[in-house]
Amino acid sequence: MFRLAQSTTTNMSSASNIDEVIDILQGIVLSETQHNSPLAFFPALYQLVTVKVKQGIDRCEFDDNTRMEQLDVRFANRYFDAYFAYKSGHPLSGSWRIVFESSEKPLLVLQHLLSGMNAHINLDLGIAAAETMKGKPIEDIQDDFNAINQILSDLTMGVQAAIGKVSPLIGLLDQWAGKSDTMLVGFSINQARDGAWKNAVTIHKSDNQADVILQRDRKISALGLSLIYPASRWVRTLLRLIGFFEKKEVRDIVQVMTG
Repeated sequence: MFRLAQSTTTNMSSASNIDEVIDILQGIVLSETQHNSPLAFFPALYQLVTVKVKQGIDRCEFDDNTRMEQLDVRFANRYFDAYFAYKSGHPLSGSWRIVFESSEKPLLVLQHLLSGMNAHINLDLGIAAAETMKGKPIEDIQDDFNAINQILSDLTMGVQAAIGKVSPLIGLLDQWAGKSDTMLVGFSINQARDGAWKNAVTIHKSDNQADVILQRDRKISALGLSLIYPASRWVRTLLRLIGFFEKKEVRDIVQVMTG
């Protein structure tokens, strides 16, 4: 069980192995929880995912367990770079800037989670995979690439179920807004995975990777905005209603999410 009281902060801003990834995530969760900031939600979920990946590596469940750790660390460092850049006022990708700036807005817990997942899966995962396979066939990592997404998908389903304990009306989103053409109700980890894989292949094969990444960031930024500002007025009204009854204490929400 995730316990904030047992957390320790860290001065590291990047990781060199998966244990450091877990430590840095824990430090971010603790810091943001102490400030009652919803920026604690995404790293809390992310830490659960990373622990599962580490367990899989320890049990040699992946095609290449050493390479999986390298992918995991590169992937996580994309988030750390963005987080600490934002905190220090340095430039960062548009996709992540939207996530961090939205922490001041009255969003649902689910919106905060999906916003972070949008930036990290749709932008960062493809870049991390392409970097990991530099000079090697990108196709060799596809199964392990999918394995990370499966772990994330499985844990997210459990977290979404737990969110009902802090957001008693969240079920209305599926029940009443399920047919709305918005990313919020239609976000699919499987679709994000497929898009991220295509992005990884494109980056890996490109002679101008910086331009490919920039164009991808613009696209994912637009998707992120649609999570925060759904096009449907009806959905926006529904979100305000759900949010009115949602718990506001970050510590309690994190404990429920990760308990």
